[in-house]
Amino acid sequence: MKNKSVLVLIALILSIGCQSEKKQEKDKITIGTKKQEKSAEFIYGEKIFKGKGNCYSCHRVDKKTIGPSVIEIMKIYNEQNGDIIGFLRQKKDPIVDPDNYAVMKTNFARIKKFTDEELKAVKLYMTEVVNN
Repeated sequence: MKNKSVLVLIALILSIGCQSEKKQEKDKITIGTKKQEKSAEFIYGEKIFKGKGNCYSCHRVDKKTIGPSVIEIMKIYNEQNGDIIGFLRQKKDPIVDPDNYAVMKTNFARIKKFTDEELKAVKLYMTEVVNN
């Protein structure tokens, strides 16, 4: 009887491990021409950027719409060693398209409620989507 219980336990552990591998397969995406795996934080950041944050309504990855593109934003923040999270927390001045800052201010009421984890995920998403 004990051997049967041990075998059932081993089978259960193995099936959980296989399900985890299947989940990771679902997270593979194509960005540009490269096959990449999305991390959980990337997926989380993307959901916030396109959903709760409403960032996508003004910022596309590769072209200017109402606001500058994500590529332009991250390029300038990287070149100037800027603090994008500090900007989103309204603790740092805008360094990208400061003349358009008044339009962005309407979203700060929403962003003010973001946790540090959410902002870090958005930053990671913006960084990763540009680098791939």
